[in-house]
Amino acid sequence: MLSNTEKELIVQIWDKMLPVAEEIGSEALLRMFTTFPKTKTYFSHLDISPRSEHLRCHGKKIVQALAEGARNISTLTTTLAPLSRFHAYQLRIHPTNFKLFNHCILVTLACHMGENFTPVAHAAIDKFLSAFSAVLAEKFR
Repeated sequence: MLSNTEKELIVQIWDKMLPVAEEIGSEALLRMFTTFPKTKTYFSHLDISPRSEHLRCHGKKIVQALAEGARNISTLTTTLAPLSRFHAYQLRIHPTNFKLFNHCILVTLACHMGENFTPVAHAAIDKFLSAFSAVLAEKFR
């Protein structure tokens, strides 16, 4: 699905995003909650207002998981198995929500990366996020 060049690019992008993980992740989550309000139901126990500690913390976890997945893309299913089980059996997140978040993280990355968010980078990240979401959704059945 991904060429070696795309894999390297994906790792580079997520490594650059790690220092601003809270900002990227929380912005993408807030974008999702604003654009797709029904997604807030999974977070009713948290303060998801802009710049809240809960939002920043969860956003950081997401970006760290994405970076970890990028570094272990060849073993994505194994790497994400615990997260897949957690999201399916305990949180019961419907897989459609992963696709909604993918869109929001793509827009957020485009805003932060500016002209470095080339069509090649966009395509590579989109493929990666699709693979990441597919693995997270595997256990949901």
